Amino acid sequence: MAQDLPFRSIPDAPENLTTENTISRMIEGLGFRYYWATEALRSEDLTYRPSETGQSFQQTLEHIYGLSEVILNTAKNVPSIRPARSVPKNFNALRTETLHQLRDAAERFQDLKTADLNSIEVIFERGGEQQHFPLWNLINGHQHLQRFSRFLKYPADVL
Repeated sequence: MAQDLPFRSIPDAPENLTTENTISRMIEGLGFRYYWATEALRSEDLTYRPSETGQSFQQTLEHIYGLSEVILNTAKNVPSIRPARSVPKNFNALRTETLHQLRDAAERFQDLKTADLNSIEVIFERGGEQQHFPLWNLINGHQHLQRFSRFLKYPADVL
């Protein structure tokens, strides 16, 4: 049920500014924007493509699911396996799992100590080979929702 999903409202800001609070807050902001950008989407919204060769909104949401999985795996400091094992195709399941992954990642980062962040990496594994990237790489690529919501004429101030 929608009211049971995380990020309907954004959590209160932490009292102290720390690295782990900042990372957690960024993830909470993503969750909040995702919640409202995907609230009440219709079938025709999910099939919308900004151009003939562009991804549909559904395909973009599937991509964002994969990114939320990478964020959570990074918070756990475990590899993200590629290609991804499975992505929910049902919109409600996709939305629910994405929001829960973002919530879990925000909570995990919140519980870390600044010293622990030095050992956290974004790790991808493909065919048994791993690639390691710095934690700051998580900051890249969060503009998908804003671009698509503008195509769908959702108010930018919600996002």
